[in-house]
Amino acid sequence: MRNTTRGTKRTTDNFDDRTVDPAAIVGEKTQIENMIIPILAEIGGNLHVGLAALGAAVGVGLIGMGASSAVGRNPGAATPILVQAILAIAFAEAIVFYALFLVK
Repeated sequence: MRNTTRGTKRTTDNFDDRTVDPAAIVGEKTQIENMIIPILAEIGGNLHVGLAALGAAVGVGLIGMGASSAVGRNPGAATPILVQAILAIAFAEAIVFYALFLVK
């Protein structure tokens, strides 16, 4: 608190005179939380789908790599290897669809 005298008028700079309503602070906090929570939920959902798509892409790549190396070792078994690779790729891609349907 600082007291100053200017001419005949005495002024007091007192920063403790301001009262803060605790309910106003709580109200502001809940408004901010009400804005942030849906944004974080949307980001989390988008991240969820992106990671599922990334995992499926890596899985499809590994399946293709394994199938091509298996056919290279044994060309006579190309048809059964191709059938198993197509099924495995379909299962890997299904993960992305599950993630999409769970989020939206």
